[in-house]
Amino acid sequence: MVEFIAKQSPARIIALGFAALILLGSVLLMLPCSVQDGADLKYIDSLYTSTSAVCVTGLIAVDAGDTFTPLGQCFLAMLIQFGGLGVTTVGASVMLAIGKRINLKGRTIIREAMNVDSGKGLIKLIHRILIVTVVFEMLGAILSFIVFSKDYSPLKALGISFFHSVAAFNNSGFDILGNFQNLIPYKDNVLLNLVTCCLIFFGGIGFLVIRELWVSRLRWKKLSMHAKVVLTVSFVLIAAGTILLKLTENITWLGALFHSVSARTAGFSTYPLGTFSKSGLFVLTVLMFIGASPASTGGGIKTSTFFVLLQGIRSSATNRSEKAFKYSVPKEAFKKAAVITFLALGVVISGTYIMCIFEPHLDLTDIIFEITSAFGTVGLSTGITPDLSVSSKVLSIIIMYIGRLGPLTIATLWHFAKGERVNYPEGNIMIG
Repeated sequence: MVEFIAKQSPARIIALGFAALILLGSVLLMLPCSVQDGADLKYIDSLYTSTSAVCVTGLIAVDAGDTFTPLGQCFLAMLIQFGGLGVTTVGASVMLAIGKRINLKGRTIIREAMNVDSGKGLIKLIHRILIVTVVFEMLGAILSFIVFSKDYSPLKALGISFFHSVAAFNNSGFDILGNFQNLIPYKDNVLLNLVTCCLIFFGGIGFLVIRELWVSRLRWKKLSMHAKVVLTVSFVLIAAGTILLKLTENITWLGALFHSVSARTAGFSTYPLGTFSKSGLFVLTVLMFIGASPASTGGGIKTSTFFVLLQGIRSSATNRSEKAFKYSVPKEAFKKAAVITFLALGVVISGTYIMCIFEPHLDLTDIIFEITSAFGTVGLSTGITPDLSVSSKVLSIIIMYIGRLGPLTIATLWHFAKGERVNYPEGNIMIG
């Protein structure tokens, strides 16, 4: 088995690692000690929940608060944490903790998983990721406890606070409040809304950007092009989403801000989305599709991909070079961004078509929203998830898995080209 894994490409090893964690999680969640007395948990729902947790999505077929015991909820939180940090980061952390050295192959896998160009300083980066995660989740839990302690006993409030903080920072919209209510009872609680938004935001901009913000002491001029792009696009999308949602929905400004932030791959909701208008759902769908940023806990095509795509279109339309923040955009960036976006659209369109066949009674808007939420590893739903057929749940599981790994990674799993041996003359093709 070890020899088989050693022969695989880094992308395959990462994919296998996530698949193994999902299967292990589905078994752990099915244990009698994980399920509450009287709760009926089918294996497909356990597998669905495990996939949603590992892929840090938050779509639920069964309510976590009403179905799982405290131990089962602890397993769920661990799956969210491992899924958010990444299998390779967790594995490398364990190896370092027991004094093992990480070889060249291991470093290559870590570099691939974190989407970084250089293997330099990877061990320090892992240490920093763990420290950042602990600090943010501890602060989130403490601040959340102030809110939850007013409605629950101290011990239960502590458990809910830690679970919520882990789920929020890892951009996973799970809650353990029960009755499928998510954060609706706290829609007017300013502290919990802002704490959750901050956890989602920092979990979604990526560990590399967080490190730059710390090192630069929040000085804009000292940030890299990547950090400036991520922060600019993130703030613009949050502001635009907030305004558009406030214009279309009967919700408060706080609610509009919360859903604009949450739609960027977190999946928490303070208002029932089944009551949203089609225009509001469309805004959320676009935000879910764009998603978070590279090297983060979120999904989607990523903010940097969206930015490069817009820059490439602007460059083609104006016949000017692609540049931003006094930097030139790498020439290959637009090509990669276009490929990722095209593959992502292919996944969403194909998934929507197949689910329309499986669920002909459902509204097309609800299906598109559900599929985009699964691909973007968001977790928002108009309420159709628990009633989906087994076939649709399996489809959603596959799409969540693709969304977590990335469509480009999935597309290259079986391809090992060593270079083309034959060159052909350049042809002519009319475009537009």
